Amino acid sequence: MSQWKQIQQLEIKLLEHVDYLYDDNFPMDIRQGLANWIEAQDWDTAAGDTSMAAVLFGNLLTQLERQCSMEHNFLQRHNLKMINKQLQLKYMGNPVLIARVISTCLQEEQRILSSACTEEQGPLEKLMQNSVAFERQKNMDNRVAVIRSSTQMMDQAVKYIEDMQDDFDFRYKTLQSRDPAERNTEQMKQDVTRLQETLNRLDFKRKDILSKMNDVIEEIDNMISSQLQPELLDWKRRQQVSSIGGPLLTGLDQLQNWFTLTAQSLLQMKRQLDKLGELILKVTYESDPIPLQRPQMEERVKFLIYHLIKSAFVVEKQPCMPTHPHRPLIIKTGVQFTTKVRLLVRLPEVDYQLKVKTIFDKDLPPGRVNRQFFILTNNTKAMDIEDSSNGCLSVEFRHLQLKEKKYINVTKGNESLLSVTEELHSLNFEAHFTLQGLAIDLETCSLPLVVISNVSQLPAGWASVMWYNLLTDDPRNLGFFASPLRATWSQLSEVISWQFSTCAGRGLNREQLAMLGEKLLGPQASHSDCLLSWSKFSKENIPGKPFSFWMWLESILELIKKHLLPVWNDNYIMGFVSKEMERALLKDKEPGTFLLRFSESHLGGITFTWMEHGENGEATFNSVEPYTKSRLSALPFADIIRDYKVISDGLVPENPLKFLFPNIPKDEAFGRHYNSPQSKVHPYLSASLIPISELRSNATSILAACQSPEPPMTPGEYDMLHEQLCFDIDTMSPPYSE
Repeated sequence: MSQWKQIQQLEIKLLEHVDYLYDDNFPMDIRQGLANWIEAQDWDTAAGDTSMAAVLFGNLLTQLERQCSMEHNFLQRHNLKMINKQLQLKYMGNPVLIARVISTCLQEEQRILSSACTEEQGPLEKLMQNSVAFERQKNMDNRVAVIRSSTQMMDQAVKYIEDMQDDFDFRYKTLQSRDPAERNTEQMKQDVTRLQETLNRLDFKRKDILSKMNDVIEEIDNMISSQLQPELLDWKRRQQVSSIGGPLLTGLDQLQNWFTLTAQSLLQMKRQLDKLGELILKVTYESDPIPLQRPQMEERVKFLIYHLIKSAFVVEKQPCMPTHPHRPLIIKTGVQFTTKVRLLVRLPEVDYQLKVKTIFDKDLPPGRVNRQFFILTNNTKAMDIEDSSNGCLSVEFRHLQLKEKKYINVTKGNESLLSVTEELHSLNFEAHFTLQGLAIDLETCSLPLVVISNVSQLPAGWASVMWYNLLTDDPRNLGFFASPLRATWSQLSEVISWQFSTCAGRGLNREQLAMLGEKLLGPQASHSDCLLSWSKFSKENIPGKPFSFWMWLESILELIKKHLLPVWNDNYIMGFVSKEMERALLKDKEPGTFLLRFSESHLGGITFTWMEHGENGEATFNSVEPYTKSRLSALPFADIIRDYKVISDGLVPENPLKFLFPNIPKDEAFGRHYNSPQSKVHPYLSASLIPISELRSNATSILAACQSPEPPMTPGEYDMLHEQLCFDIDTMSPPYSE
């Protein structure tokens, strides 16, 4: 089923989210009519490749023309022709733009489908959905548009007052120039009366426009405080959630549009107030409202402009090492990292004049950390306009690098200082410019960073990054780990699932998370509201084990990413299941049914357990010693499953693995992942490395059996077994029970 057909089957509330994706940039008529063709193209690659984007855009127009020629509905055919013309006008000169638009729409569709398929959304996922409420955004669009329209109408009102004032000024000077002898004539009295009426109308219009301008300023102030700033804070919170593996972050272009239109309205209003100030230099009078009201209104507009633009200076991409793109906010000394800053206000007056300076740990309180760093590379760079549909003003630092200072700031009481991966640092950004005579100092900072000196500290550092961004939205709380907050299991389990989704392509289901909750918190009816300490998650060892819960989980993530990815993404690894549940699941299955689970006693190990019937007919269970990354480096896991053998008392090697739980034939499940040719047992063919286990009830060794001159089997069987066993006897793995 195509993605578009799946979209059409969603609930109404999700379809409203889809509706918001499509506008004049990419009309829904095209998405509907060319659904299958659109989904078959590689728009992601085209979004970064001009030549490929040009080819796809040309093909899109061809497909659209074909669709138009086949359309029987006159109105729809007319609409398609108009869309074709609009697309050519908008994108013919830059086809990369439409590739980016379509790529974004398809990705957002996938995110919406993913959220619809989730059995039970976690609290952070719900936060993400609530934060992109499309009704609220449409309301914001309308409100900003009304303000913009009202401000533009003020230009006409100011021009009308200027014309009226010129008329008054002309009449007044004309009367002044008349002969004094004419001042007491009837005509003179009528002219004076008309002049007074003109002045009265001018006074009324001045009061009226000042009142309307005050209303618009009040509306802008209210809109900024009640909607625009909360939207910005909401985006920043979603950026935190996205940085630890949460849903794809969107909405910054929309924020830029709101910020820009609001800033344009305020600057236009400032120019209108400046114009009114010029008018009173020519004509003023007693109780003139302009000199009485204008200064206060001007100060308020300047205040709003200043704080609006200051808040529009944001970190678009948090600091990240290119070598670890899925683990931002961890910086290793001596390794380059990147970050990107953006100004959400697009004004011609600001272009090409902003230079951004980076400062490390600018406001760090003394004694907070026992290590200090400085930026080794060039820390100043000019902002530039991106060649994109929104033309944003941004700067990307791609070659920043930290170096530790040679001395250590040791102070009394340093015994309580935090560990290296619990120390939080910040990267500040500063810029200065002048806008219409208003000096504006821009400053923003990254989310707290963890600085490591060895890559082995990366897992512990990532635990700190996750815990911090899960529990607080204060970007300057650098002392967080002096007294870290507790997390509920419902919060933490969602983030854990995201780690598997990000690193391994598939998150954890409810049953897998329940097993992890039981492992961490013990058996309970419900773990959702249970509070978990930072220490128990990351620092304390699991009872009876030499490692913490997070290190155990991190080692499994690494194992999946490097050695188990295809099998994991096929959903064939049950992974997190207790021994008790394992036996309960297997006991009533066919002999040879097995399941795959991660070792609880080894860091980064996977084992399989199979069921067979004993001599008395009861179910018996065998588990192989866990395979770790060192063993899986030599032989792919799917090949291990295929070639695995057990030697029983009869010394006949057999593969006991027949069906993957619940009842999938082994080769059907793993066949497409086999790498090496299947092991052959013919004595004239070279042997392959195969995993073998010994399952015996007596003390006779396998080597003795290999060396026996008169084996209880045919010579061909003996030669075959001898070749297999003696090829690499060190690979033998005894059945194992954790």
